[in-house]
Amino acid sequence: MTAQQDFDELFDRVTVPRRRADAARLLQIMQEVTGEEPALWPGSIIGFGTYHYRYATGREGDTVKVGFAPRASALVLYGLIRRYGTGTEDFEHRDLFERLGTYSTGKGCLYIKYLDDVDLDVLKTLVRLAHDAD
Repeated sequence: MTAQQDFDELFDRVTVPRRRADAARLLQIMQEVTGEEPALWPGSIIGFGTYHYRYATGREGDTVKVGFAPRASALVLYGLIRRYGTGTEDFEHRDLFERLGTYSTGKGCLYIKYLDDVDLDVLKTLVRLAHDAD
């Protein structure tokens, strides 16, 4: 099975046609912005690039630099919210998020119901900044 077949199978599980189309569109956007080939990660996450993390406890591992998962209720984007504090609004590039459009956040993820709800130029900028960050 090819990577594209894996993505198509994942998208086929999304029952809302508009969200399925948005997932395919977001795949193209993220690939274009990052210049990376997408990879399927555990949890049905489509990732672009790898980020190696190490906690003070010594635990370490790899995760996606940026990515997304098409879920039943929204597109869930990973790696775009980089927190610098403990408050819900303590994250980098807040000015861009204020211009992004309609979204919600939770546990470091960005939830977008439909791509038409956000400014795609702002989203592309956020993806690029997150991907290029250390």
